[in-house]
Amino acid sequence: MQSIDEVIIGRQGSVGLVRLNRPQALNSLTLPMIRAITSALAEFAADPSIASVIVKGEGERAFCAGGDIRLLHESGKRGSAEAESFWREEFRLNHAIARYPKPYVALMDGITMGGGVGLSSHGSHRVVTERTRLAMPETGIGYFPDVGATWLLPRAPGEAGTWMGLTGLAINAADAIHARLADHCVASSDLPALIKAIGALPNATAADDLHRVISGMAVPAVESRLAANRDMIDRALAYDTVEDIQEALAREAGDFAAETSRMIATRSPTSLKLTLKLLRAGRNSASLAECLNRELGACLGILYNPDFYEGVRAAVIDKDRNPKWSPASLAEVDDAAIERFFVPAQPLLFAMEK
Repeated sequence: MQSIDEVIIGRQGSVGLVRLNRPQALNSLTLPMIRAITSALAEFAADPSIASVIVKGEGERAFCAGGDIRLLHESGKRGSAEAESFWREEFRLNHAIARYPKPYVALMDGITMGGGVGLSSHGSHRVVTERTRLAMPETGIGYFPDVGATWLLPRAPGEAGTWMGLTGLAINAADAIHARLADHCVASSDLPALIKAIGALPNATAADDLHRVISGMAVPAVESRLAANRDMIDRALAYDTVEDIQEALAREAGDFAAETSRMIATRSPTSLKLTLKLLRAGRNSASLAECLNRELGACLGILYNPDFYEGVRAAVIDKDRNPKWSPASLAEVDDAAIERFFVPAQPLLFAMEK
């Protein structure tokens, strides 16, 4: 089993425990971390004494804030293969989590963004807390929601996933449950007791037993803004162009619609159009694997997109929060430019059945 300082692998009773250990970096993922997690999951799957797996983040601020954006940025600048290797291995891990043969429990306590959603929301048992702040904020850095989000978000009720993908805004525990990205809310102070209770289950425990333990410790989540505003979200974000969505939002009354429109207007126009097209394609896709194949092709296209480098500069490097997008408006984004992101990556991550 591959273990490194940034991923602590252990066990507690019948539980295989994976602890992300970069609290100073909000447990953001590096390629060695992805490899360590992949190795641990394979070992736990083959170990008959392990009944279930729990993944958690160390520290009090984050489960996982996403992938190592600096690495991707620097790899793209150099023209090296590191970014592609990162995405290929991360996406394979996301797919393995979705198909994991044992109960997979993600404790989404604190910030859960981007790659953190990939590590958690594909799992069988997704736990949020009062501290959860979940987001797919990629349109704000000239990127798009990946890690299988183009499979997950279209399967949220109505257009909640479209709202998340375009605005990039963070949601709370109740919103995450409403969007079908989480299952239960447990108080953060009760997580150690939850891990202990799951570890005390027999080795051959059934998923139903695990569900009863988690639901027995669950508490009501606070109000969901997404649920409260569902009618407006479903009306305004049902269109297939970002321009039509913005026009529809302008016709809606209330602060929530105004905030939604205002946030969309700050995002990369290219990323917005790409994201919406990917989400609509994901809605019509037959599998997570199909979506991940499509996302990988778009990832490789992103490395040639100036907005990605500008977005990372403004958010992570210079931190001036003032990106200059190119093109600067939706009207200037050429449809042909978006189509270039849909060139399949070779080789495909997953062979698709004909």
